[in-house]
Amino acid sequence: MKKHLILGLISIFAVLHAHAQVVLVLDGNYQGKNLYVQNPFGNAGVGFCVTEVSVNGNVTTDEIASSAFEIDLKNWQLKLGDPVEVKIKYKGDCQGKPKVLNPEVLKPKSTYEVVKMEIAPDGTIKFTTKAESGKLSFVIEQYRWNKWVKVGEVDGMGTNGPNDYTFKAALHSGDNKFRLKQLDYSGTPRYSKEVKVSSTSPKITYAPVKVSTEITFTGGETMYEIFDQYGNLVKKGYGASIDCKSLPKAAYYLNYDNTMGEFIKK
Repeated sequence: MKKHLILGLISIFAVLHAHAQVVLVLDGNYQGKNLYVQNPFGNAGVGFCVTEVSVNGNVTTDEIASSAFEIDLKNWQLKLGDPVEVKIKYKGDCQGKPKVLNPEVLKPKSTYEVVKMEIAPDGTIKFTTKAESGKLSFVIEQYRWNKWVKVGEVDGMGTNGPNDYTFKAALHSGDNKFRLKQLDYSGTPRYSKEVKVSSTSPKITYAPVKVSTEITFTGGETMYEIFDQYGNLVKKGYGASIDCKSLPKAAYYLNYDNTMGEFIKK
């Protein structure tokens, strides 16, 4: 009796599994391109795996009864950058799982254009963009110490625009240069043109050169970086002084204001 009951439960489970529906969900933003899906055969090679496709909650009328099909996003009157949720329902007993061949088309691309970008003498950067096609951050970079340094980040609006942004940067003495950087799924950064402003702030100096506990900057607060003799970044920040008590005894390189120096921790 118990054996028959167990066999019956196994049979029921097998039937339920065969009819189970699994959902593959993709989220992103419309970039003007369609999705392509590889559709495996159903159980025992009969029929196809995918049973239904929906876009933003609406079931599509795309032809899905084939080994590969297209999800036509253009049918939904979407604008560039509009949010998209695609749900692909398929049978649980398929000979494999459906595969979206180009999921990257729903990922935001860096397409922005800078309409205007300017910087005030107090370090306030204002810029206006258009043609954004997805929410990507704008990284603000400043040129100092013979390299571009990230000094802040602003969340992109991701719409066609015009989009207005403001960021307050800390200027170093002398001439300052700034630019925008945006990075999308491709891993290739896109840069804006540079903007420049001259600061009348006094040139900053530091002391002592042989340090026991603290380095003090004269002339105001500054961004700084400390590197060891092997080129490893060991400390960075912004302020009028640096607490050096935790640094091991050694020689160090110091980047500060718009120049570079050295000190010894004793």
